[in-house]
Amino acid sequence: MRRLRRTKIVATLGPSSSERSVIAALFRAGADVFRINMSHTSHERMRELVSTIRSIEDECERPIGILVDLQGPKLRVGQFESGPVALSKGATFTLDLDKSPGNISRVHLPHPEIFEAIEPGHTLLLDDGKVRLTATEVADGKIVTRVEVGGNLSDRKGVSLPDTTIPFSALAPKDRSDLEAALDTGIDWVALSFIQRPEDIAEAKKITRGRAHVMAKIEKPQAVTRLDEILDVADALMVARGDLGVEMPLERVPGIQKFMTRSGRRAGKPVVVATQMLESMINSPVPTRAEVSDVATAIFEGADAVMLSAESAAGKYPVEAVATMNRIAEEVEKDALHQQIMQAQRADPEATGADAIAAAARQIAETLELSALICWTSSGSTALRVARERPGPPIVAISPNVSTARRLSLVWGVHCVVADDAHDQDDMVDRACRLAFKDGFTRAGQRVIVVAGVPLGTPGATNMLRIAFVGAEAGREL
Repeated sequence: MRRLRRTKIVATLGPSSSERSVIAALFRAGADVFRINMSHTSHERMRELVSTIRSIEDECERPIGILVDLQGPKLRVGQFESGPVALSKGATFTLDLDKSPGNISRVHLPHPEIFEAIEPGHTLLLDDGKVRLTATEVADGKIVTRVEVGGNLSDRKGVSLPDTTIPFSALAPKDRSDLEAALDTGIDWVALSFIQRPEDIAEAKKITRGRAHVMAKIEKPQAVTRLDEILDVADALMVARGDLGVEMPLERVPGIQKFMTRSGRRAGKPVVVATQMLESMINSPVPTRAEVSDVATAIFEGADAVMLSAESAAGKYPVEAVATMNRIAEEVEKDALHQQIMQAQRADPEATGADAIAAAARQIAETLELSALICWTSSGSTALRVARERPGPPIVAISPNVSTARRLSLVWGVHCVVADDAHDQDDMVDRACRLAFKDGFTRAGQRVIVVAGVPLGTPGATNMLRIAFVGAEAGREL
């Protein structure tokens, strides 16, 4: 099943998309990766969804990626004695370690680590930023604040601290349990929520041990500040615009999105743009013009993937939302300006053999107008380096490892094929031509370029490229 666009689509599963028939329809409409949100999914339900996706994968004979999104540490206030309270601007309000029910002047904050890290002058955002406080005094298990933006506050509302680096792990006990359960099912990607520093990613990688790739969700100012360090450790980034827009001024989010997209491309690591992309399609069969423009902007910028959240998980039109996103991507990528932007943002290759080969393959393929750029890749690194170049011809990645093919389903422009490793270089070229022919990427009489690492099957050893002529025999059975 060949996609007619390079940008990938991530669709979140939920109440509207839990049946096998709907998940299959989502895949056929354009979903390349399915996201399972562990904030709302039990282990048993997660295992059922993974099993369903894998059965659809077998039926369609195409690798499908599965992303498990961990909830992360949730900071919440305690409960109130007599229901919601109305906080007025300029009032004094205290958060403390006293477990008794709160009132108009105070409430329990059951997170001792916050009291160790917060300082006078720091901002506290409650209930997704609807209420804003400024700490004026921190002492003896109390945070005395001044109400800057008032509003109603009720039980268990969330707390965000954009100015405070809190000394806790990004993996709460629930996240560790969810992660182990997900790894046991053979998922491909795991997304970490509310990370603050590269050590958070390293902690998750000690648990995954290569069984899944780790995606850093950037939704806190502390993570934006240390993005380069996080990018060195993470396998991918997600621009989590929802929480990022709570913790930072909304007007800064578009610039951060562009910065993250370009940083990820320079590093050769996938970037997913997420949250409210087609939000109106939760209840409407068509999006707003502004939403279409928002999706198009992410694609013009070269994001590897765009993601649907509630639109596909809980909306009335999940399949239509995926199909709409698919059409937007196809149309944007036909625009001459899209290729101009891809070329203008192309970074110089790093001083490695793999990067030099990938850059040369892209240049040769475009100069000679070759029909496809084919990568033999065991670990996926060859395909990642080629995708970093954003070549004009399509990228076909052939891997003997189904786990590699599934992970590459998130990467810009990569069409994944699972096949046994080649016996030698001649077999490698012959089978590359036939597999590309079979999936419609080339025809008899055309030429392709083949990139691989020799000796074959050696991860990360990209060191060879070869131009091959596609003969009439390419159509014979493999």
